[in-house]
Amino acid sequence: MSLRTPTLSRKTYLAPAKVNLGLSVRDLRADGYHELHTLMVLLSVGDELEIGPAATLTLEVSGSDLPADERNLVYRAARAYLDAAGVGEGAFITLHKRLPLASGLGGGSSDAATTLMALARLYPSQVSLPELALSLGADVPFFLLGQAAAAEGVGELLVPVPVPRTALVLVNPGVEVSARDAYAWLDDEEAFTPALDVGAILAALGGERAVPYHNALQDCVSARHAPIREALAALGAAGLRSPLMSGSGSTCFALAANDGQAYDAARAIAAAHPEWWVQAAQTL
Repeated sequence: MSLRTPTLSRKTYLAPAKVNLGLSVRDLRADGYHELHTLMVLLSVGDELEIGPAATLTLEVSGSDLPADERNLVYRAARAYLDAAGVGEGAFITLHKRLPLASGLGGGSSDAATTLMALARLYPSQVSLPELALSLGADVPFFLLGQAAAAEGVGELLVPVPVPRTALVLVNPGVEVSARDAYAWLDDEEAFTPALDVGAILAALGGERAVPYHNALQDCVSARHAPIREALAALGAAGLRSPLMSGSGSTCFALAANDGQAYDAARAIAAAHPEWWVQAAQTL
């Protein structure tokens, strides 16, 4: 007898990507982690998850060769919730991977948060989702929050922030960047940066002038990965505003005046660089 969940009993969820509208790395903490200050926003693009009840926990992955066992953050999130909630049953989960891997878009963290929320609906309990989320990774609580937020600490201290709907273009030049490496390079150079001016960033989003954000990791990462420099240059050449690398890379983004400009620029960049992953998107 198959344990596969009938298609009609499964629900589909968007696990939205994020970008960092600025990332300050303020210091290296005594515990080995970094003190961060960042403004994170959710996007209209992301991975998709199909989740439904089943007798046991089973994960399938399409669109990627990611493992489908405890090495996968989705599997670990599901296992953590089912165990904490004392659920005797399981779930059948299909992860449709749409986002590039190791790209600075938070795909794995978003997948994990979406899995927690879906299973909490499927098997309600008194389990604290924020505690489970933090145990899975520093970015997972942000995706659980489900809205733009300024983040401090290691990314777990969140303050919701109203961000105007903004059109943008995402470019990933096909380079996978290890966050561990990116922060190690920053430490070697001691290139720490001051806190972001979140108010000034928000004020500039709806205008035409440059947005006063920075990414502390961008210089050390792009110095070692020429395709990231090329992606940033392509975004600027397309007439988009304030190109920046997101997170530890390698995805870069720039702002558009409206959806039309974003789609036109994305088409032009994709045509010139068919080997790149290029998407027009909007903040949620």
